[in-house]
Amino acid sequence: MRGYRRAMCRNITTLRGLEPHATDAEVEAAARQYVRKISGVQKTSDATRDAFELAVAEVTATTHRLLDALPERRQPPPTVPPLRRPEVQARIAAAGVEPAERPKSAANTGS
Repeated sequence: MRGYRRAMCRNITTLRGLEPHATDAEVEAAARQYVRKISGVQKTSDATRDAFELAVAEVTATTHRLLDALPERRQPPPTVPPLRRPEVQARIAAAGVEPAERPKSAANTGS
């Protein structure tokens, strides 16, 4: 693919090299953003929900395997995942829902 610039979606952050390591919620949030981006599905419907959630589960599992297989990074990633940002934590706290308790369709919205 000559001439194609490989730019990652601006909403997906690097998870490899985080200290502490990326949490299950962070990996799933990144997988959800990825599936949203490539599928064009921003809000699931009855017609898309099963396929969307299956894709999120598969990407999440694959991401865990990838992160486990790669060597440690020499430098930390350049950005902090949204679930670690104070303003996102404040929004979650204001909603009164823990990140792990959020419905799958609401994970990582607004970032």
